[in-house]
Amino acid sequence: MTTIHVHNHTNAEGVYGFDARGIAKRFRHAAIFGALDSLNAGEVMRFVNDHDPIPLLQQMQARYGDGVEIAYRQRDPAGVMIDFTKR
Repeated sequence: MTTIHVHNHTNAEGVYGFDARGIAKRFRHAAIFGALDSLNAGEVMRFVNDHDPIPLLQQMQARYGDGVEIAYRQRDPAGVMIDFTKR
């Protein structure tokens, strides 16, 4: 008999962490867009970075328009935490 393991990659809260500080700068935006593309409507990517990603936010607006809601949870000199909610 073969055992099949099914992995459910969702969580009860629908909030998924994404720490951009550990990703090489040349790959960051592609990784972020890939993560956002994989969210279902209503799910949240909790983004952490060492600086305010203004150029990224402009790219997100151009790419997703109103399809992603942006809400700062922390914004100070030490870094930012932003919730990106897929609509």
